[in-house]
Amino acid sequence: MRRQLTSSDERWPIAGGFVIARGAKTEAHVALVTITQNGITGRGEAVPYGRYGETMAGVQDQIEQARAAIEAGADLGALQTLLPAGAARNALDCALWDLQAKQTGIPASVRAGYARLDPVKTAYTISLGTPEAMGEAAARSAKRPMLKLKIGGPDDLDRIEAVRVAAPLSRLMVDANEALSFDDLVRLAPNFAKLDVKLIEQPLKAGEDEALEGYQSPVLLCADESLHTRQDLALCARRYGAVNIKLDKTGGLTEALLLKAQAQALGLKIMAGCMVATSLSMAPAMIIAQGVGWVDLDGPLLLAKDREPGLEFIGSVIMPPSRALWG
Repeated sequence: MRRQLTSSDERWPIAGGFVIARGAKTEAHVALVTITQNGITGRGEAVPYGRYGETMAGVQDQIEQARAAIEAGADLGALQTLLPAGAARNALDCALWDLQAKQTGIPASVRAGYARLDPVKTAYTISLGTPEAMGEAAARSAKRPMLKLKIGGPDDLDRIEAVRVAAPLSRLMVDANEALSFDDLVRLAPNFAKLDVKLIEQPLKAGEDEALEGYQSPVLLCADESLHTRQDLALCARRYGAVNIKLDKTGGLTEALLLKAQAQALGLKIMAGCMVATSLSMAPAMIIAQGVGWVDLDGPLLLAKDREPGLEFIGSVIMPPSRALWG
């Protein structure tokens, strides 16, 4: 029987808002795809990446472009050539993984090469704000093992100092979302190191980060916006010591798995990251999160309400997804 593809969009309010150097938002606007065949349905969720000009309307248009091929039986390999890397391909790719898992009874994690999924500890994000506001937010989350701090302004050092006082035992990483200049980085990195910051994510603008080649940072540098697919790895390996793999950038789990393997072969450390979205977006990323140095899959923790069934969070520990959720 032919497949049936449905696509819609949903809005999930964020608890208290979410602020980074590029702006703020109050809700997660996600694309939801279902692919049904013989009464079995696979699901995938994705978030349009505004930084790269993606919109919900554009993502839905791309899904429609692939509809005929998907409904006629296009597999994961064919999908990689149907659409470019991005949110639309991610939603379809994850839905196909889920559909195949439910059709065969073989978990997606097993097909991806893992005998089982282990729980992982995620970072928890503190939005960009005044040093006082970020310190207060950190104090409320001081028992979490790792905090991710959004930065991007003249008070960045004060922000990190305030958080370190409020959460003395938490591992800290900072995310500039491309907001720093190279001079900013050179000035701030030694001070961040003294505050025991473990990682600085995407300090400079993607495509304008050549100054990092040859720079010996006292804190590990991680590429986010500079890394999408395997095509970007060679350049990133000359500029960064770690890479943030997000399924919305890679265009799905299929490319993300290949990217992870190649990045590890190059000696790069891995962060499994996410956009702000529901547990349906995080579940496939749990496969990428296996055995990596950094996990940032706190999207559902930032929402006022998550999808049901969702992932089970025990503090900052994420349990493997149920089959009812995904995979």
